[in-house]
Order: sequence, then C-alpha cells, then structure tokens
Amino acid sequence: MAQRPAVTVLGSLNTDVSLLVPHLPGPGETVLASAAATFGAGGKGANQAVAAARLGAAVSMVGCCGDDEFGARLRAGLAAEGIGVTGLRTVPGVASGLALITVDLAGENSIAVAAGANGLAGDAEVAAAFAQPCDVLVLSAEIPVPALGAALRRARADGVRTVLNLAPVPDRAAGLLAECPGWLVVNAQEAAALAGRPDGAPEQGGAALGRDAAAGLAAGLGGGHVVVTLGADGAALAGPSGAATVPGFPVTAVDTVGAGDAFVGALAVALASGLDPAAAVTAACAAGAAAATRRGAQAALPRPADVLAATGFAWPA
Repeated sequence: MAQRPAVTVLGSLNTDVSLLVPHLPGPGETVLASAAATFGAGGKGANQAVAAARLGAAVSMVGCCGDDEFGARLRAGLAAEGIGVTGLRTVPGVASGLALITVDLAGENSIAVAAGANGLAGDAEVAAAFAQPCDVLVLSAEIPVPALGAALRRARADGVRTVLNLAPVPDRAAGLLAECPGWLVVNAQEAAALAGRPDGAPEQGGAALGRDAAAGLAAGLGGGHVVVTLGADGAALAGPSGAATVPGFPVTAVDTVGAGDAFVGALAVALASGLDPAAAVTAACAAGAAAATRRGAQAALPRPADVLAATGFAWPA
C-alpha cells in the first residue's frame, strides 16, 4: 500500500482491573481469585484504536478521560502506540472510566463498567472526530447515545464510512440504527437484544443463529452491512454484497476480553485497506482469534506476526 489506511475511533477509555477466577460468580456468590489482580489499559474505544494501530492503520483516538492518574496513563499508553491523542479531552474533577473484569479458566469473562468521564462525550468529541479525514470512523457504545447519533449523521452527510459496535446495546439503540451506519457489529447476545429478545436467548445455535440475526438486522439498516460475531464459530455477514458465514479460526482461548475489540479494529483496517466485505470479516475473525490466545485487553491485541502465528492467516498488506 502506498499509504496507511486512516482510522478514527470515537469511544471509551477505561482502566481494567482483572481477576482470574475458577468460575464466574453467580448472584450473591463470592469467588476467590486464583492470582493477584492486574491493572491494564482498556475501554472498547481505546482497545479498538490500539488494535487498528497494531495492524497497520494511522489511528486517531477521540474521547474523554479524567484529570487523574488513570487518565494520564491511558493517554500516554495510546501515544506510545503511535495513536493520535489530540482528540482526547481531559475533564477536570471527573474520574476516568473503570472496568472490573472476571475471567474464568476457559477464558470467558464478565465485565462491569463505571463510565466516569466517558459519559461526558458530546459535541466537542463529535467535532474532533471529523477534524481530519479518515477512511473509516469506528463508534463504540460505551459513550452517550446522543454523541453516537450526531457522529453517524455527520458521517452520512460527509460520506464517511462508519463501523458501529453496539456493545453493550444501549437504550434507544433503534434510533442509532435509523441513522444508517455503514457497518453494524454485534455479538449473538447483542443481536438478540436488538431483535427484541432482551434476555439474549438464542432461538437457534451457532452459525444458523448468526445468519438469521444478521439478515434480519440488515433488512432494516438502509443498505448497510451487519456482522454478528459468534466466538469460536466465526461470524455471519449480511448486507448489499450478500450473505456469508465466515468460519472461526481454531485456537486455544485463554482470555476473550479483548477479542471483540480486536475484531472491530481489524475490520476497520481491512475495510480501509480496500478488502471486500467477506475478506474483511475473515481478516477480523483471524485477529479476534489471535487476541483470545493471550491474557489482557490491550496487552493481547495482535500485530500481523501474532495473527499469523496463532491462526496461520497472513494479514493483508
């Protein structure tokens, strides 16, 4: 490529406090961790920005952090990855975002998030997201819905390709879908919630669930693409280019915390690089699988050599 693909991410930044536990705790249950707590950089937006940067994009991160030590570390960590941070706003007197994560021995996780400064993202951040040109704008749902909606409207008016990751599914999600994102990425549980099954109970399993969910969501998206991620089973794609089921890459998963964000960041880079939809989703599946082979959120996000080593997939240059 003569020029690196340009990706802007408008989203959240958190400090992750992670615990490895024998099993995820149930309601009212106390589970003793198997090791000491670890502190790391996270937040869906920041994770997706790091994923895109490590896979070859020129990335700008837009969002809010507090004027605390956590915020300073989050900013410095992004800058160390070569990510542009001029769009990060430090909010005085507000704590930075914090996530409490438990991970079981099979790599499955449970996460609770305190939004902190992320909850104040608004007009200033939307303006910052469009301060310089980009090939793809990534939006993740750990910031307020009005900011996401405004960014989608501006992107549609300016002809900017968008990838909207509704994780978690916010209230008023239907309004965001009405803004016609170019790409919608959700997992099976999130797809079920968008389809009116808030308990996330699938009617079918695996690829069949993904195909039906992706097709149903794409039908109401106004010409955009929908990807439903299915963990080890890969992903389902539906949209103007047709429908496809992309198989997963078999790996030994130890921690799935950052896998979804690796998928979204990789998808943005692949699309910005000119890959067709099915090929872009395949590349994203490989990156997500590679991320699951290591512990942590940003610490586990792969570079091209890591993707190749874990999955045998050669990252497209």
